Amino acid sequence: MDEIIIDRKGVDLAKYAADKAECEVYADEVRTGEKAARGAASGAVVGGAVGAIVRDSTEGAVRGAGVGAVTGGAKGVSEGERDKVRVVKRCLSGRGYRVLN
Repeated sequence: MDEIIIDRKGVDLAKYAADKAECEVYADEVRTGEKAARGAASGAVVGGAVGAIVRDSTEGAVRGAGVGAVTGGAKGVSEGERDKVRVVKRCLSGRGYRVLN
């Protein structure tokens, strides 16, 4: 997970560590695997269509689908990780911390 930077002035760091750990538990509810699967599926469809058009063949469609699935899956994982960081930042802000990044 990306580093989260807070304004530490006046902050009890032990309490912050406990709050951050609790917020990370909430972030674990983000379904990164589902986002990756959806990204792979949609990437495969788009990649297959583009491959079929560009190569005008079934082979092109299969190759395009493979590339699209990998790219879409990676995008889904990345999106899920960003969502997790966003959840932690919002949770910390809700608990009164000043999140700087």
